[in-house]
Amino acid sequence: MILGVKLALHLTVLAVTPFGIHRDEFLYLAMGRHLRLWHMDFPPLIAILANLSGWLFGHSLAVVRIFPAIEGSLVLLLAALIARELGGGWFAQGLAALCVLSGLLFQRSATLFQPVVLDQLWWTLALYALIRLAREQRERDWVLLGIALGLGLLNKFSILFFGFSLLVAMLVTPARTWLRTRGPWLAAALAFVIGSPSIVGQIALGFPVVAQIRNLQGEQLTHVTWYAFLSEQPLMVGPAAFLVAASGAYWLVRRRAWRSCAVVGWACIVAFLLLFLLHGKGYYIGPIYPTLFAAGAVMLEQWRRPVWAPAFRWAAVAGTAAFGLTALPIGVPILGPQATASYARAIGATRALVTNRGVMDQLPQDYADMLGWEQQSQAVARVVATLTPAEREQAVIFAANYGEAGAAEFYGPRYGLPPVVCASGSYWFFGPGTRPGAVLVGLGLDSADLARAYGEVHPAGWIDSPWSVDEERRVPMVVARLPRQTLQEIWPALAGRN
Repeated sequence: MILGVKLALHLTVLAVTPFGIHRDEFLYLAMGRHLRLWHMDFPPLIAILANLSGWLFGHSLAVVRIFPAIEGSLVLLLAALIARELGGGWFAQGLAALCVLSGLLFQRSATLFQPVVLDQLWWTLALYALIRLAREQRERDWVLLGIALGLGLLNKFSILFFGFSLLVAMLVTPARTWLRTRGPWLAAALAFVIGSPSIVGQIALGFPVVAQIRNLQGEQLTHVTWYAFLSEQPLMVGPAAFLVAASGAYWLVRRRAWRSCAVVGWACIVAFLLLFLLHGKGYYIGPIYPTLFAAGAVMLEQWRRPVWAPAFRWAAVAGTAAFGLTALPIGVPILGPQATASYARAIGATRALVTNRGVMDQLPQDYADMLGWEQQSQAVARVVATLTPAEREQAVIFAANYGEAGAAEFYGPRYGLPPVVCASGSYWFFGPGTRPGAVLVGLGLDSADLARAYGEVHPAGWIDSPWSVDEERRVPMVVARLPRQTLQEIWPALAGRN
């Protein structure tokens, strides 16, 4: 039943949300259109799914969001299955599922077409396989573990943190004897074969992930303190669910009946400590929670000794459900911008309004990143319409960042926009296209910068979007003519822009 509620919740949001497509979703859809499996600067699974989605169904908000709704529901299902593997009955399975349903992190991730929910899915599937291996080593479970790790590597390099944590956990527990069998090596080989496009792409492109990590550390992770990482955990999943998870971690490594499962508990604990020490964002460790919810829920179900144990169990259910209902407008975009902002402040959820750069904003950043993009493309179309027919045949839109570029490319066929190029992040790897840039419509670019590359630069107005993220609230447009060099000539010098 809870699985049905989870899926129905996210499908209902698709029908009622007043928000649009997210900045990052535009990027992943663009990666799908520019898919080169062995030559991507990011792990290509999200691009494969975007390409598949576009080929099968076309692109719309509803189609884009169906994938994460299904993936988030599978995470919930796996939490219940893990509880069953650990000996849990209907209460434990239901509580584990409820914790996933109610968690702010899991509500949000299952709403957005991003690698985050896939990361949760593959980690949880790997931990499920590990628990099955702890109970009875069967080759098919090593295969399942290898598939989960391989798909994780095809999705995000963060699966390497899990792989390292698993190795440490095996070395410090009796599971070290597994290393003398063929199972772990079979799983590792399978993982690297499945994830090989991610590795080959990095080698082919000169390891762009290094620059990406450096930029991430300089712009975002520098604002993540150890206190912020720790304090964010109960806010992401809910205080009651966090206590369930914490007890699950403790009992996985301490309970005598679960001695063979200690490797699971230690893998989760080592991953947590690793991301804590490296100043990772709080949600990076989210994939361990479904497993810990399951373990904690089983312990609550089997906790018989005190007479008030049943009351404690149902208090956990009530606290988890209450948090989920309270967090719902912050977890999924069901209210309008003004109502969401007012609600967040009314319930004191000001931490949800802090951006990746540590600045307090009006809306949660994910929500602000879903606003203004189509209106931006409409404004660009009005500028393009002022060009002569001959100029439109030569025109190129040059966007300052991947959100602006992705939106213009996505809405381009609808509004008759010319080709879009961008030198920011992954877009640089897509290249400058075939047009030389004789007429350039600049979006979000500085006129003074363009004046160094073009003989004529004329302002074409501003795009205002008061609820968007700060850099998108007032975006300049310019038209540039008489280039001193073609886009193809200057493109190599533009590499490395954020």
